[in-house]
Amino acid sequence: MSAGPKTAGSNGPARGEAMLLAFDDEWELAQRLASALGWPLHPVQRHRFPDGETRLRLPPQLPPRVAILRGLQQPNAKLTELWLAAAGARELGARQLALAAPYLAYMRQDIAFTPGEVVSQRHLGRLLAQGFECVITIDPHLHRVATMDEVVPGRRGVALSAAPLLGRWLAAQVPDALLVAPDEEAEQWVAAAAREQGLSYLVSRKQRLGDREVRVSIPPAELAGRAVVLLDDVASTGRTLLDATATLRGRGAASVDVAVTHGLFVGDAIERLREAGVRHIWSTDSVPHASNCVSVAPLLAQALADWVRLPE
Repeated sequence: MSAGPKTAGSNGPARGEAMLLAFDDEWELAQRLASALGWPLHPVQRHRFPDGETRLRLPPQLPPRVAILRGLQQPNAKLTELWLAAAGARELGARQLALAAPYLAYMRQDIAFTPGEVVSQRHLGRLLAQGFECVITIDPHLHRVATMDEVVPGRRGVALSAAPLLGRWLAAQVPDALLVAPDEEAEQWVAAAAREQGLSYLVSRKQRLGDREVRVSIPPAELAGRAVVLLDDVASTGRTLLDATATLRGRGAASVDVAVTHGLFVGDAIERLREAGVRHIWSTDSVPHASNCVSVAPLLAQALADWVRLPE
């Protein structure tokens, strides 16, 4: 990571018409993204007051189109800053705003499972639709909602997938890998990763017993001596991956690796995965982490370039 945020110049086709804003804790991905786009890059400068409030500073003059890069892992404080940055950008000249959120929070709660529960996906989506003309994310955890357009009503919603990128990485690192989805919801990502590389895959079934307790059932297959990669969209506490790893090793897998799009790895997740016998842990840079090995910058760059070409 660079020593600090500095402005990146632009000679790309959108020169003078588009700009990327980013926060200091995602600066490495921001630099890759700005370079791929050929856009100028500027920091959203932050000053935190002792009482917890934040003062933001943006470039005093903004072009008509502005994209803000902001992953929403650990989202609560970030959402306030993001909302202020978007509102400030409008005052400073931006007519069209795009949010590039590699990880988009609050997607799991898409219905009220018990009476009185707030449907967070619906309300976050409406909030983002008020602030941005376009919301771009990667491998969002959508269940009963088919598209991102439904999440941000009346706006352009773009859901990208890093599965093919991870598939290429895995094919190079473990050419004979058997990909395993730790639950049914991960089948879409595992199938996409396996398809382009000609890899085999299995889909497990998961029973969730609590926030930190799950039971994973892997279908009958000859696993003895196989190199296995568990592939999922997100790893949070790692409990699903831990249970799957124990089963795989118990059935004779020669090695177990883990690859995820979003490596949240809350608490001691990494240590527990290592203790369980996981050999390699790989993730994209959608969430900054030591396990990052594949960049999502090309995915985001293409989506933002497509957005800029749209008429206002």
